[in-house]
Amino acid sequence: MTAAPASPPTAMRLRELIFGAACAAAVRAAAELRIADALGETPSTAAELAATLGVEPKPLTRLLRALSCHGVFAEDEDGRFAHTEMSRMLREDAPNSLRYIALWCTEPWTWQAWPHLDDAVRTGRSVFPEVFGKEFFDYLHDGAGDSARVFNKAMTHSSRQSADDVAEFVDLAGVTSVADIGGGQGHVLAALLERYPELHGTLLDLPAVVADADPRLREGGALSQRAELVGGDCRDAIPVQADLYIIKNILEWDDESTRRTLRNVVGAARPGARVLVIENLVDDSLSQRFTTAMDLLLLLNVGGAKHTTQSLVTHMTEAGLEIKDVRPVNPYLHAFDSTVS
Repeated sequence: MTAAPASPPTAMRLRELIFGAACAAAVRAAAELRIADALGETPSTAAELAATLGVEPKPLTRLLRALSCHGVFAEDEDGRFAHTEMSRMLREDAPNSLRYIALWCTEPWTWQAWPHLDDAVRTGRSVFPEVFGKEFFDYLHDGAGDSARVFNKAMTHSSRQSADDVAEFVDLAGVTSVADIGGGQGHVLAALLERYPELHGTLLDLPAVVADADPRLREGGALSQRAELVGGDCRDAIPVQADLYIIKNILEWDDESTRRTLRNVVGAARPGARVLVIENLVDDSLSQRFTTAMDLLLLLNVGGAKHTTQSLVTHMTEAGLEIKDVRPVNPYLHAFDSTVS
């Protein structure tokens, strides 16, 4: 029996998915050209924008029209273009700017990696060494050119934005000390120390990372008297005692590294200490399309993976943590609040 043809809406949706690279490329072009920065509060024609940007007006019209279909910019009846909530996020000076995230996720190397996703699925391993001749982070810092700067900017912007959400979310009743494990530049820790004047905190990350910590935490910084910077690898040891340990967006390696990190936290902590694990989830999330895409990119890059609710609960429980609560921090982060048994 011949299957019935797909209905037009279904077929059109699949066509849109097939051409999804065009949408990502259009957002990248807008970010590279700084269209959002050039467009003011008054709607402008493509010709006016083209003169400001130094580009050709007809291709710019086509780009803006393609983006407007997705809600990035809006075209009025007179053919003028105006900002939308999404296009404003491509402005570099926007508090919630995603400009560098847009650039990072569409860097030239990504277009070379994505076609190898079938190989990564077959093997369960990163394709990076085969495609680029070196591991992901080695390539990033020794071969990717400006991509390393874009990566650092993207991670800094993303961390600062989520830090405020985390600081507002965390209940620090009875907590006098907090340890940010694998906390990067320490934006979450800095946000907590600013919010709670009596709180003391420790940032643990690789030596080169903590050397470039948030200026507020470094010697002479506004929060330095209440902050300690410790260089080390949380997969090897966690030489820190605290009332609360925060582990945010780092349990994305192989399972053994995740187990070692959680065991090290439990080994360092006093009985009853809180451990707050914050991660993107690939299930039960308002941002499932986003997090599953990140999950596939992790597979390509480093062979890592985002967690499901159950996989994280399993790892935490096996490490000796008693989970008290699981709640969303924002549309793309969930917090697993636990205590050391």
